[in-house]
Amino acid sequence: MIKITIPDDNFAERKYILDIIFNEFLGLSYDLKIDKLCKFWEIEIENGFKLIFEDHFFKKYPKNLEYLKFENIQQKPSFVNNKFINKDNIPVIYGNDKLEVTNKEIISGIDIFASSFFMLSRWEEYVNKTRDEHNRFSAYDSLAYKNDFLERAIVDEYVDMLKNMLLELGLTSEIITSKNELFLTHDVDEIYKWQNWKHVLKVFLGDILKRKNIFLSLERIAEYYLVKRGKIKDPFYTFDWLMDQSEIKGLKSRFYFMSGGNSKFDNRYSINEQKSLGLIENIKKRDHIIGIHPSYNAYNNLEQLKKEIDLLHKATNKQVEEGREHYLRFEVPTTWQIWEDAGLKLDSTCGYADHIGFRCGTGKEFSVFNIITREKLSLKERPLIVMDGSLFSYQKINYADAYEKIKEMSSASSYTVLWHNSYTEHFKFYKKHLSEI
Repeated sequence: MIKITIPDDNFAERKYILDIIFNEFLGLSYDLKIDKLCKFWEIEIENGFKLIFEDHFFKKYPKNLEYLKFENIQQKPSFVNNKFINKDNIPVIYGNDKLEVTNKEIISGIDIFASSFFMLSRWEEYVNKTRDEHNRFSAYDSLAYKNDFLERAIVDEYVDMLKNMLLELGLTSEIITSKNELFLTHDVDEIYKWQNWKHVLKVFLGDILKRKNIFLSLERIAEYYLVKRGKIKDPFYTFDWLMDQSEIKGLKSRFYFMSGGNSKFDNRYSINEQKSLGLIENIKKRDHIIGIHPSYNAYNNLEQLKKEIDLLHKATNKQVEEGREHYLRFEVPTTWQIWEDAGLKLDSTCGYADHIGFRCGTGKEFSVFNIITREKLSLKERPLIVMDGSLFSYQKINYADAYEKIKEMSSASSYTVLWHNSYTEHFKFYKKHLSEI
C-alpha cells in the first residue's frame, strides 16, 4: 500500500487532489498521514522508497480559504523538461525545475498537486471576476491561454510524470489508467429552423432591413414553403444523421434538451409538443442518450433547474442524469453545487465558448470540488474540449488547422465534442474529423 504524508494545513483541498490523481486517474489506493512537521508531499511506496514533491503553494496559506485571492495566481508559469515527462516543456504553475534522483528517492520541485488543483477546481474563475456579455469567464482571461497551454492536457501530463516516477522507484501496485474516450454531444437549442410564420416573418424582416439582402429573404421563404409542403426536410432536423455518424464509430450520441426558461435565449421549442416527443422516442429507440440543457438563467438557480429536470423527466420517462448548461454559462462553485443538489450525476459544461481546449487541464471525467464548502461532490465533470461554434464562429479556424489541433488534442486526453444539430454548414468537416480520430 502506498503511504502519503502531508502537512496539517488545507486538509480538504489536499485530500481532494490526492483522491483525484491517485484513486480516479491512476486507480491506486493509499494510506494518508498528517504530520505538522511535514513540509512537502511525501509518497512512500511498498519497498520503502520515497517520491517527494516540494510544496510551493498551500504551505503559504495555512488558514482555510486563505489562498483564494487573485494575487495568488502564478502569472508566469515556468516550462520544465526532465526524463520523466512524456511531452517537452511541461507547464509548471507552481514549483520549479528541481529534480534529484537516487536509487531510493526522487525529489521534484514541480508541485503537481497544487498545479492540478488550480486547473480542476477552477478557483481561478472565482477570484478573477472578469466576465463577458453572458457573464462567462473567457478563455482569453485564463492563465492557460495567456501562457499558451490551453490546448494541452497538463493535468494528464502531470499524472504521466507521477506514474513514470513511481515506476522508476519500483512501484508494484497495478496502475489502472482509463483509456482516452470520445464523447459526441449535441445541445438541442432548436429542433426546427422554421418553426412558424411568426418566425419566418422575423427572419424575413431581418434580411430586408438589417442584412439588406432581398434575395436571401426570398430563398428562405422558398425553403420554408418546401419544408411545410413536405418536399424537403427541415435543415435543422439532422438527428438521424448525427446518430448515424456516432454509430459508425460504435458510439452513442448525447442529446441535451431544453425544457424551460423565460429569456430571449430560450423557448425555441416546447419539450411537450408532439414533434419533440416523437424525436425523443426516436432517440430512445436507437438507444442513444438524452440529457438536460438547462435554460439561460438556470446555471445559478436551483429551483429553476429542478423544475426543468422534472419536465424533461416527464417528457422522456427516463431518469435525467447528465447535461450541459445553455451558452456554457458556468459559475464556480455554484453551478456544480446546484447540479449536485438537483440529483444530477454528470456535467459537461466546462469548456470555453470562445476557444477550444482544456479548461480543466484534462478531458477525463473527475469528481468536482466545492471550493467554498471545501467538499468533494459526487457530481462528475466531463470537460468539453471542442465546440463547433468555437472553431468556426469565434476563432474562425480553417479546416486544415482545425484538423491538426483536433488530432493533437484528441490523442492527449479524453475528448468531448459539442456539435449542434443546427450547425449544418460544417457537417462535412464533422464527418471527416470523426473519421480521423
